[in-house]
Amino acid sequence: MYTMMQACRETNMTYQALKYYCNEGLVPNVKRDANNRRVFDERDVRWIKDLVCLKRCGMSIQEMKEYLALCLEGPSTIPQRKEMLARKQEALRISIRELEDSVDYIEWKLGFYDEVLEGKRPYVSNLIPAEE
Repeated sequence: MYTMMQACRETNMTYQALKYYCNEGLVPNVKRDANNRRVFDERDVRWIKDLVCLKRCGMSIQEMKEYLALCLEGPSTIPQRKEMLARKQEALRISIRELEDSVDYIEWKLGFYDEVLEGKRPYVSNLIPAEE
């Protein structure tokens, strides 16, 4: 069994975030020790790690609750869960393409600045009118 702090270390979550997830019902079947403190077993910790990943994927708390509800219904909801994850996957792929475009722009701009500083090309700005 893991204490809250141990579960936080295992899952790379803050204490406050894990407490919030528990209070929001995202960690079902939370157990309590003799002092009424939350304790977690291996299955709980694996599920919390799943929640961390879903959060990183951009799932809102409400979406995680919907996903959890489907999980708790059992295998019959696998098609709905797959659809939810496929939508998130596509959104992530779009974000990756946008980030790659941004990196490409920055690489181009850095190259442009290097060429200006090396005297290989004149400085041209979209913000400052060219001198005539």
